[in-house]
Amino acid sequence: MNIEQIRAYCLSKKGTSESFPFDESTLVFKVLNKMFLLAHLSLWDKGEATITLKCDPDYTMELRATYQSIYAGPYVSNKHWNTICIYKGELKPEFIKDLIDHSYNMVVKGMTKKMQEQLKNISNF
Repeated sequence: MNIEQIRAYCLSKKGTSESFPFDESTLVFKVLNKMFLLAHLSLWDKGEATITLKCDPDYTMELRATYQSIYAGPYVSNKHWNTICIYKGELKPEFIKDLIDHSYNMVVKGMTKKMQEQLKNISNF
């Protein structure tokens, strides 16, 4: 997957926005202003494409034990976030989309009932 495919997939999700809140190189996707994906574009420019995704703590450990391309990333909680190496080619695009879905759903699940209701009421286009 390339960054444009990931971007399009993320933006197709209800209530999603993109921004550069940390610096001009870190693209962040949020659902109702809560992060679910980070992509360091400077790494993509070097051919080291990675994304960082939120993850259930038990699933986090299972993924890291199963795949060399999934590991604890820098600057985020290692309990709840994984970095996914896309450039190594180990992970199929459909699995990467599943991981993005999991991250998005984890963030939505952690929202208040009011925010979840607000998300339900957003039209998807």
